[in-house]
Amino acid sequence: MADAAGRSGLEGIAAAAQSLAAKGQAPGRGLPPVHLWNPAHCGEIDIVIRKDGLWFHEGTPIGREALVRLFSTVLRRDPDGFHLVTPVEKMKISVEDAPFIATRVDRVGAALRFLTNVGDEVEAGPENYIRVEVGQDGAPRPYVHVRRGLEALIARPVFYELVEMAAERQTPDGPTLGVASNGAWYPVGPAHVHQI
Repeated sequence: MADAAGRSGLEGIAAAAQSLAAKGQAPGRGLPPVHLWNPAHCGEIDIVIRKDGLWFHEGTPIGREALVRLFSTVLRRDPDGFHLVTPVEKMKISVEDAPFIATRVDRVGAALRFLTNVGDEVEAGPENYIRVEVGQDGAPRPYVHVRRGLEALIARPVFYELVEMAAERQTPDGPTLGVASNGAWYPVGPAHVHQI
């Protein structure tokens, strides 16, 4: 997409997101119903969400935290990738890993409550699962589901807190460490790994 068109798309999405926020559809006040919108695909925009959770536009970090939070409210994952979506526009963006980073976890009664780098609060449970993959380097890659197919990579210090909260359970694969939240239980690593 040409530079001018890209700026126009970015400005259009920013204006639409700001309009939605003004109507009370922003973090903490409800989110826009992006899952209900079906605008025509308008192309790609040079926005990349890096593995570390930083948002870049045309190779430059988006330094305005409020703008990143605004864009995060109109982010949607479709079968063909991630898009910023408004009622009239749909622009594909790149996401290197997960679009969000879980930067905090708290035990609140029977729930684990996560806070993301863009201000989302989510309680793990049957609808918001925790999953742990093992990366090519053998290190754990933990995630928590935030909303509608969008996940947050759980930051390493937060994952260490989860491991501290974990308790052993017998599973078909053997003794496994895991955490419970809202009636669901999630392993934080493979069976037997804590016994090594």
